[in-house]
Amino acid sequence: MAVRTLELTDPTFTPKAERNAFEKLALRFIRDERDLPFVWLSLQMTLVLIPLAIVLYWPGVFRWWMAPLYWAVLFGAFFDRYILMLHNTSHKPLFKREHGWAKFYIPWVLGPFCGETPETYYIHHITMHHAEGNLPRDLSSTMKYQRDSLVDFFRYWSDFFFLSIFKLAAYQLGKKRPRLFAWMIAGELSFYALVALGLALSPGPTLTIFVVPFLLCRFLMMCGNWGQHAFIDQNDPGNSYKSSITCVNVRYNQRAFNDGYHISHHLVANRHWTEHPGELLANRAKYAANGAIIFQGIDFFQVWFFLMLKRYDVLAKHFVDLAEQPRSDEEIIALLKSRVQRFDLTRPEVLAAVPA
Repeated sequence: MAVRTLELTDPTFTPKAERNAFEKLALRFIRDERDLPFVWLSLQMTLVLIPLAIVLYWPGVFRWWMAPLYWAVLFGAFFDRYILMLHNTSHKPLFKREHGWAKFYIPWVLGPFCGETPETYYIHHITMHHAEGNLPRDLSSTMKYQRDSLVDFFRYWSDFFFLSIFKLAAYQLGKKRPRLFAWMIAGELSFYALVALGLALSPGPTLTIFVVPFLLCRFLMMCGNWGQHAFIDQNDPGNSYKSSITCVNVRYNQRAFNDGYHISHHLVANRHWTEHPGELLANRAKYAANGAIIFQGIDFFQVWFFLMLKRYDVLAKHFVDLAEQPRSDEEIIALLKSRVQRFDLTRPEVLAAVPA
């Protein structure tokens, strides 16, 4: 049976009466006290990942059995949290204007440890994905794919992995944004030069610290984006309520700064991550009226996984049914299946939704 109640346990913000000395120092540099978790996370990554990398690169130290231990630390403690810190600080700058130099630390210093090439995430996500909104001009649009097909997913992933950087470069030049183009190329080439030098001098640590996270990052990001934009209304693809989904009351939201609230995020891209649960509760009627798809207890990656297995029965059990009249599992499954069909991109409804 689908979920009928909407009682949220995802993180919000409660002001603290007293701050410790480190927090008081950090607040002198950052714009919003609600973003102190990003300062703590950056500090933890700096004190853990960078020393571990130094140890692995130290001559004579590296052994292949160390690689899984390093990955356990990276992916168990930091990876998902870093990606969503990068996401949030791309939308809303973390540091005050007078400390703008510090904005390079998260993408340029920490990013390569999590497989992120500097600047590319910002340029792809902010200046292209949100501008195009998963519609046909979005280079990561899911519309032309059958979104419960493993074959179509690997077509989608391979297009992103092998061609997206060239398409994104052409997109930025087409939009007459030479500065963004230059920053993206600088970030990509810097990362690849670092990796090439590392592979030449010390291949084991370089594969462990930079290459494997890079490969997994670009795979997992496509799994996540597929899950976020898997269920699209054929007749209203430009409606964020009907082209994105929301995942609530799941551990991922606790770790990844409410990333599950993708509808709220696309409605207002720079909405603060602590405000998403309140937005959903305040606008529950709008979500219901627009037929928004909400899941409870699973995240985007699990949505992707169950779609690849065509386990609509599992998805239906986690579906939050906001309709006044409860729907059967069969009705919910029929709705979900109708939303994963590939689009004919020449249809008038699709062309009308594309931004001018």
